[in-house]
Amino acid sequence: MAEIVYTKNAPDAIGPYSQAVKSGSLVFTSGQIAINPATGTVEAVTIEEQTEQVCKNLTAVLAEAGASIDKAIKTVCFLANMEDFAKFNEVYGKYFTSKPARSCVAVKTLPKNVLVEVEVIAEL
Repeated sequence: MAEIVYTKNAPDAIGPYSQAVKSGSLVFTSGQIAINPATGTVEAVTIEEQTEQVCKNLTAVLAEAGASIDKAIKTVCFLANMEDFAKFNEVYGKYFTSKPARSCVAVKTLPKNVLVEVEVIAEL
């Protein structure tokens, strides 16, 4: 049976979904955006700052689930502007050192008009 994951160290869901769900030996995070969980707002402006906040949010959600970024096996990344790809990669690479499989796509718009969103599938 699936188990809902929730931590106050990451932003609350802004819709009818969970921060993450554990199922079997895997955890599936919802897409995280650059909301600061302490304030509930997007404070980061640049792609680098937003990617940093996204990775911190993912770290918190995965930790609550009993996993870590090092156990990520797949990520899906959404960028508002593919011209930010190199800058995004620079910050992403500092966190995802295990080099999980990844998809990265450009989208027209993201929630709260952020520049980046990332979701993760990780082993427990």
